[in-house]
Amino acid sequence: MTHLSRTIRTALLLVISGVWGSSAFAQQAEYTIDNSHTSVIFSVSHMGFSYCYGRFNKVEGSFSLDSAKPQASTFEVTIDANTVDTNDEKRDQHLRGPDFFDSKQFPTITFKSESVSTTKDGYRVAGKMTIHGETKDVELEMRQLGSGKGPGGKDRTGFFLQKTIKRSEFGMNGNLKMIGDDVSITISFEGIKK
Repeated sequence: MTHLSRTIRTALLLVISGVWGSSAFAQQAEYTIDNSHTSVIFSVSHMGFSYCYGRFNKVEGSFSLDSAKPQASTFEVTIDANTVDTNDEKRDQHLRGPDFFDSKQFPTITFKSESVSTTKDGYRVAGKMTIHGETKDVELEMRQLGSGKGPGGKDRTGFFLQKTIKRSEFGMNGNLKMIGDDVSITISFEGIKK
């Protein structure tokens, strides 16, 4: 093999490996959760007469999506318990107190994934959820709503999920006879690609 042939062969190998390497690297995308386009809403029964709805106004977190190896994807979310908002300041203060979230002692609600698998519409994510200082295993079905360019041309993607939990399982036992134990949670979150 001539010197020129070896040089061309080496150059081709470098180009091919570079393309493959960059392609593999591009298959994993990191996102930061956009609080302005994220909603965490909950509802709970009030004495069986009606449902009371509330939300949390501050959500932070990040997630990574790996198209080549979905099981390597991750999700991590932190909710500020002090931002609970039911449109009634007196009730909100009660919810922040020791009968419920006890947000002075437990200021955050967190979720961190431990395993991820794909579904027809998105991902099945199992992980640890911590509320009121109690950590439990939960499984979330996340439906991917869409992906594309957002304001400013940045890549975005978003998800929707619903889950019902029992607050008593997280040590929130206040007023169980008056206020329901089952809490229905609806979350829609949007991520901006880093």
